[in-house]
Amino acid sequence: MGGSSDVPALRRGLAILRLLASHAGPMTAAAVAGELGLPRSTAYHLLAELVWAGFVTHLPEDRRYGLGVAAFEVGSAYLRHDPLEALARPLLRSLVGRVGRTAHLGVLHGSETLYLVREQPERPPATPNVTITDVGVRLPAQLPASGRAMLGLLPAAQVRALFPGARSFLNRTGRGPTDLPGLRRLLAAERRRGWAVEDGHVTVGFASVAAAVLDHGDRPVAAISVTFRHECPGQRECGRDWPSLAAEVRRAAAELSTRIGGHPTPP
Repeated sequence: MGGSSDVPALRRGLAILRLLASHAGPMTAAAVAGELGLPRSTAYHLLAELVWAGFVTHLPEDRRYGLGVAAFEVGSAYLRHDPLEALARPLLRSLVGRVGRTAHLGVLHGSETLYLVREQPERPPATPNVTITDVGVRLPAQLPASGRAMLGLLPAAQVRALFPGARSFLNRTGRGPTDLPGLRRLLAAERRRGWAVEDGHVTVGFASVAAAVLDHGDRPVAAISVTFRHECPGQRECGRDWPSLAAEVRRAAAELSTRIGGHPTPP
């Protein structure tokens, strides 16, 4: 094979990989064909080629297809080259300069939030930020604002797959969602508002606001958050949502979305 006739097949193959990557679990060939508007024979042919190349795995017992080892190798190489971190770091520094607070870049790693970048003010506050949200730290994604900013833009079925039962809802401070219905209500409210808020869910005496970074398919690939001191006595939260601070965070998230080829939500 060669020449321009290969381009449509390449585009269709890439579309299959994107579909499998965005789906909560393995898919049947018929479902792949239906989602992408392909003839079934074409879908089977492309899936067979992707299986041969290692980018897709065939699960014969279930008659379904999922991402293969080669796809994960490409993803790992992407992370090793740190393009997302390199693009985000100057934006986080600018954000920190504007708001004087610690800023983070986080991504979803299964049902956890993984922190990739942390930027702090040149002159730290008199009371230091004694938080656990450092680079490489993972937290249950339903607790930090950055995790929920991304979860709120995922399909409901994917959120359910990530949090299938009560054991999925780890708690640190007595605050935050404790079951799937509660998480869904919180995600819906934050999605309507346009940013996520966490008030003492991760560390007592600290709050954070976050906004999602979107790729070209409007999927959340990361989140930018700002963490700061906030005392809210008792078990109940204060109900504050810090719109002025959130506007700056959304501005940074929108810029990073643009830099990775996404279509950001206007801040």
